[in-house]
Amino acid sequence: MLLGTVLVLLLAGAAPASAHAALRSTDPDDGSVVQEAPRHLTLTFTESVGLLDDSFRVFGPDQRRVHTGEARHADGRSETARVGLPGKLARGTYTVAWRVVSADSHPVSGAFTFSVGKRSATTAPVDTGPDEDPLTGGLYDAARYLAYLAAALLVGTVAFALLCRPADTSPLRRPLVAAWWTLLGSTVVLLLLRAPYETGAGPAAAFDLSVLERTVTGRPGLALLARLAVLLLTAAFLLRLSRHRDHREPVLRAVGATLAVALALTWAAAEHASAGIQVPLAMTSSVLHLVATGVWLGGLVALLLTLRRASVDALTEVVPRFSRIAFACVTVLAVTGLYQSWRGLGSLAALTGTSYGRLLLAKLVAVTALLLAAGYSRRWTARLAAPSAAVTRTAVPERVAQPVGAGAPAQPEGPEEPGESSAAGEPEKPDVPEKREGASEPAPESGDPDIRRRGLRRSVLVEVAVAAVVLLITTLLTTTLPGRAQAEAAQRSPVGALPPTTLASVPFDTGGSSGTLSGRGTVQVTLDPARVGENGVQAVVYGADKGLIVVPEVRITFTLPSRKVGPIDAGLTDVGGYWSADSVNLPLAGTWTMKTTVRVSDVDQVTVEKQVRIVP
Repeated sequence: MLLGTVLVLLLAGAAPASAHAALRSTDPDDGSVVQEAPRHLTLTFTESVGLLDDSFRVFGPDQRRVHTGEARHADGRSETARVGLPGKLARGTYTVAWRVVSADSHPVSGAFTFSVGKRSATTAPVDTGPDEDPLTGGLYDAARYLAYLAAALLVGTVAFALLCRPADTSPLRRPLVAAWWTLLGSTVVLLLLRAPYETGAGPAAAFDLSVLERTVTGRPGLALLARLAVLLLTAAFLLRLSRHRDHREPVLRAVGATLAVALALTWAAAEHASAGIQVPLAMTSSVLHLVATGVWLGGLVALLLTLRRASVDALTEVVPRFSRIAFACVTVLAVTGLYQSWRGLGSLAALTGTSYGRLLLAKLVAVTALLLAAGYSRRWTARLAAPSAAVTRTAVPERVAQPVGAGAPAQPEGPEEPGESSAAGEPEKPDVPEKREGASEPAPESGDPDIRRRGLRRSVLVEVAVAAVVLLITTLLTTTLPGRAQAEAAQRSPVGALPPTTLASVPFDTGGSSGTLSGRGTVQVTLDPARVGENGVQAVVYGADKGLIVVPEVRITFTLPSRKVGPIDAGLTDVGGYWSADSVNLPLAGTWTMKTTVRVSDVDQVTVEKQVRIVP
């Protein structure tokens, strides 16, 4: 029953889950038309955000960048971003590209538009700022993965030495040193690449002292600096630990536990658990989850190394101790995993409907394989720890006292000499495990301790390999938008792109010509933002030769047959080269019928219908 429960509860894996920042609202509203130019732009997010030097990029109707002030938080609220605008703005459509850093340390970006007075005939191309440099992103993700691996190995190896107390800890020294240096190096790389990762620049920007100064004053940078400090304290602790042969001292265990918790806090304080709902509980759950992961998965590596060097007699105490510790870790992971899965997903539908949920399903498969391997290892562990009378008799034959009957001859004391007959007149043979027919190798029930140790070592090796895959998926999860955050973002207009604008090509053929005008052509109709409420409509007429032509009249009406609404006349006016209407109210969502009438002469005109989708 516990195994089935763990398979469900460990969906969250080794990473805490919460939310990236999602854009909640903009002022002015996305796609709106304001009569007076705003004095500033304000964005409100679902969680606190950090601001960059280039958080806002505003482009005017002429597609030139508009000079703006320094980005700040509005009214001291950390979940907002505000930038001042010039006193005079020309009439037309403005594009705003933004980029901020969410509280969980991940950069997020997007764009929206607003218009002053009227919408422009054409919209400036959206520039959401620099895209993520692939080399920077690859190096940053690799350093994150190495940091997870090194931390798990460091915590697990120290815990194995303190709690399982192997007689010989020399096999653990090299992995301890390697884990410490790897975690130190990956942390330095993360600190240097933090600024380029946030701004989307190349790795060369890591050596800019000005951006490095900004990195070390932000929450992610401070967490990385704290990790370096904890590593220095850990180095001193490891030196002291190497000089103590008795690892049962309570002080050593208390210091080791404190350092493990402090190390886990450097992740929890700067990533998913530090943002979203129930932050104190999420931070606690995250720390417990990370420490339990390290003790279990890192301890597996330590156990694997110990199995190669330790004697069978020494393993009969060490292996059962680790088995009990691993079971406790799985229990902690189950409880914290249930909470983190609920916090990150928000709903069962998000399991298959979001990238985050699909990654969790992939992790479920990996965790299932890990638990199956752990169950098989547990069988070998039980057999290795069990006393074997057969092995004892084979190695050291003993004389077993027999009851003496009345009149029976006294039995000689001491062991029998080789070849001496037993009471039945047959030479006594040592007990040998019977080999089952058809068996290619001994099962966990085999009495040979070396066979048991080899079997346990193989199953632990499989566990270690699968654990590396689990940690890899964990790294991907920490950079993926959780399902709950995606649901919040879906409640408003799409972030990271312009509002849904419908661009329709309406071909027409009046069947004749009028003067220099051909009777055939195409009307390019733009409906912006194609949502319920006020919309802008622009229509440009092209002739048969794909060149712009001027026609006497273009008329567009909208009808919603399913609700018996319409026709609503757009009221297009000729504004010189194209036809436009600034405000067409479409009150309901649904599939509307857009009728476009083109008149090329007093007698030649045609009406063409096209379906357009209006979203809420």
